[in-house]
Amino acid sequence: MKQNIVVIPTFNEIENIEDILRAVMNLDTPIDVLVVDDNSPDGTSEKVLQIAQEFPNRIFLKIRLKKNGLGTAYVAGFKWALKHQYEYIFEMDADFSHNPADLIKLLTVCQNNADVAIGSRYVKGVNVVNWPLSRVLLSYFASVYVRFITQMNIMDTTAGFICYHRSVLEQINLDKIKFVGYAFQIEMKYRAFSRNFKLEEVPIIFTDRTKGKSKMSGSIIKEAVLGVLQLRFKKLFKTL
Repeated sequence: MKQNIVVIPTFNEIENIEDILRAVMNLDTPIDVLVVDDNSPDGTSEKVLQIAQEFPNRIFLKIRLKKNGLGTAYVAGFKWALKHQYEYIFEMDADFSHNPADLIKLLTVCQNNADVAIGSRYVKGVNVVNWPLSRVLLSYFASVYVRFITQMNIMDTTAGFICYHRSVLEQINLDKIKFVGYAFQIEMKYRAFSRNFKLEEVPIIFTDRTKGKSKMSGSIIKEAVLGVLQLRFKKLFKTL
């Protein structure tokens, strides 16, 4: 069985993709990369293929025909990683808001005693750099709201920097994952929590992107607010 792979969804990340790939390739612990690109018109996928030639059998590319949501990109990546027999499967942004060096922290926690390791902005205070106060408050209180509804003891419920042991993804029915934005991150954690997997938070510093354009939108926030209630009802009626 292969060991480690990080799934990185992209859409128009030409400004970041080479640097993020090289940062992962330069880690002391080998971690492969699968880029799931939504047919970026800016040449992201072409750059991935170019860098992949320098690292044979380490960098892989899956191209989708159109921009179809973060959640579906991760699901496609998870299925690919399971099919190719990876044991530890990560999710990470392409824009350096997550520090690639912290992949090793998440892996260590998963290898020791957790099924899911969560790179957490809020487990030790508020560790966010370059966000306006309004967005910090929105993200923080979103997690408060999610904890209240779901009863998960997780400070950063919308975190998108995660390490899963393959057993978690095998037992979650990925075909039933519904949401695509913040709500996708909540749904994955809640489905793992509902199956009694051990989730552990690892403190990280989150730094907002300095290159490229954020994909945040009002519809993503609305999906998260309403999606949490749907997830709770599904759990109560044992349909999750």
